[in-house]
Amino acid sequence: MCLVNRALCAAVLALAGLAAWPAAAEPTLETVKKRGELVCGADGRLPGFSFVDERKEWRGLDVDLCRAIAAAVLGDARKVKFVPLSTAQRFRALEAGEVDVLARNTTVTLQRSVGAKITYAAVNYFDGQAFLVANKLGVKLLTSLGGATVCFTRNTTHETHMVNWFRARKLSLVPVGFDTQDAMFDAFFASRCVAATQDSTALAAAVVRRGKAADYTVLPQVISKEPLGPFVRTGDEAWLEVVRWTHYAMLEAEERDITRFNVDQERRSTDAEVRLLLGVVRGNGKALGLDDDWAYNIVKQVGNYGESFERHLGAGSPLKLARGVNALWSQGGLMYPPPMR
Repeated sequence: MCLVNRALCAAVLALAGLAAWPAAAEPTLETVKKRGELVCGADGRLPGFSFVDERKEWRGLDVDLCRAIAAAVLGDARKVKFVPLSTAQRFRALEAGEVDVLARNTTVTLQRSVGAKITYAAVNYFDGQAFLVANKLGVKLLTSLGGATVCFTRNTTHETHMVNWFRARKLSLVPVGFDTQDAMFDAFFASRCVAATQDSTALAAAVVRRGKAADYTVLPQVISKEPLGPFVRTGDEAWLEVVRWTHYAMLEAEERDITRFNVDQERRSTDAEVRLLLGVVRGNGKALGLDDDWAYNIVKQVGNYGESFERHLGAGSPLKLARGVNALWSQGGLMYPPPMR
């Protein structure tokens, strides 16, 4: 029959394809609005980024990003369900629609963005791979680790970077892989490896979390660029823009010195850019499929990027990390929000 009437067959096949289209293909923004809750994939055991504290509350830079997305979309930063994911689980969970966004200290790379089912929305932290050693070893330089055993977490970029760095310098090493970050650090602190490698911030968090900051050192050499950020499913452009501009709104608020404590006052500002950001001048919300007070809700309920950083990574946290390259561009860093107009 199809040989006789190709046009008819083509139409039938097209309709069949539409009928078979999965319900999960509904735009994520609409799904989240109907559900009344954002489902965020996170780590859950990494201080500074996402962890559950002694009061069973989720805290961290990535946690704040998810809360900011909920504030933007639902008007309530509390309407988030956090799903703890391992490095092996994270991408599969996002692809399968088990989470709406993945905010789990995940490095942005070409292979993870091109031709994959996921794509990154922004970079919310610039990090680099480093190495952790015990002070008693007296190791000061990374080159001194030639021939050593090094613990790492599988399904990350760390093994490739490590092997390439040592090979380029004609140094040997013995990589020891683990399926989870916790297992890797447990083995390292049990002296099964001479060194452990991870993003430098994660290494600092590990020693603080275990109360061993005085006994271990993160070597100063950084062997890779690790731009970390949230990921979403490929093909859902509207949701991608919501997640991306949530991060940018937090940066824009910091750049304009708008905080949780003065945001109501700033809504009375005569500055055109401030009025646009906070929804006094309307338009940006509709463009994103959100209410015009989306950015106001972010700042009022979560804060700007600087407030989040200081709370979880900076002076107000046990880590006491300097902003470094994560400072605003106007302060010598790499954080640069595009114009909000």
